[in-house]
Amino acid sequence: MKIVFMGTPEFSVMPLEAINKHHDVKLVVTQEDRKKGRGKKLLPPEVKISAENLGLKVYQPEDINSEEAIEVLRSVEADVFVVVAYGQILRKEILEMPKYGCINIHASLLPRFRGAAPINRAIIDGDIETGISIMKMNKGLDTGDVALSESMSIENLNSEELSAELSKLGSKLILKFLLDLENGNINYTPQDESISTYAEKITKETANIDFNTMNTFQIERLVRGMVDRGGAFTTYKGERLKIFKVEKAENVYGKIAGELLDDLKVKTIDGVIRITELQMPNKKRMDSKSFMLGNSLEKGIVLGG
Repeated sequence: MKIVFMGTPEFSVMPLEAINKHHDVKLVVTQEDRKKGRGKKLLPPEVKISAENLGLKVYQPEDINSEEAIEVLRSVEADVFVVVAYGQILRKEILEMPKYGCINIHASLLPRFRGAAPINRAIIDGDIETGISIMKMNKGLDTGDVALSESMSIENLNSEELSAELSKLGSKLILKFLLDLENGNINYTPQDESISTYAEKITKETANIDFNTMNTFQIERLVRGMVDRGGAFTTYKGERLKIFKVEKAENVYGKIAGELLDDLKVKTIDGVIRITELQMPNKKRMDSKSFMLGNSLEKGIVLGG
């Protein structure tokens, strides 16, 4: 089966590698190289690196819906396009181009959490499970009919860990889908619009810990849900303090939500948390033990104030 694969971040790499082992990947489409990091060095997407290591042809159009890009896609004469976190919306002409349409690996149990940030939102919103949906794409935002889905428990995974597990699950399900497709054994089920939800885009403000309104559970979920987005944050003496891991602490003392206690503990509106992984400006991300060897936070200061 001739396949065009579209994907960009690390989440897309495992499905690409799995598909390439069993099918004929004619073209890998990914986003353009971007400037990243403090030095603004031009870096390729993770999918490009993987595709080149596999010896696959890579195409990086600025606009996937341009006439030039459409001609490139049409020339492949693919049976199916597999799309995994590509990052651009496909126009109708592309969606209808391949024989079997465009198939998306979406990291949620549709119709819950349509949109660009389903992994983060599932954790932040306190869901106990999520999963993968294999969906035939249409012109709506993740509204297409679903062929396969499988759930998994979120447990105590952070967004990086959950993304890796869902990528693995997506790889398994897309191989099953492609086998069923070859055998003419695909059944699509329309999504129930009455229970659909949208995974709001993650912004800088999303990551802000508000100790005055968030309880211990909400803070812990936000911290876990923002790990792959550079961490949740608060402010300490006017500087941004990034927080990557917290745990519930037993000693409940202090009067003001956000008040720094001893041993990296912080008062919340309903208890106490302890910061166990953090990053100060111009410092490395480190666990609390390593941080306390050469640093300290002043007791009594209110974070975020």
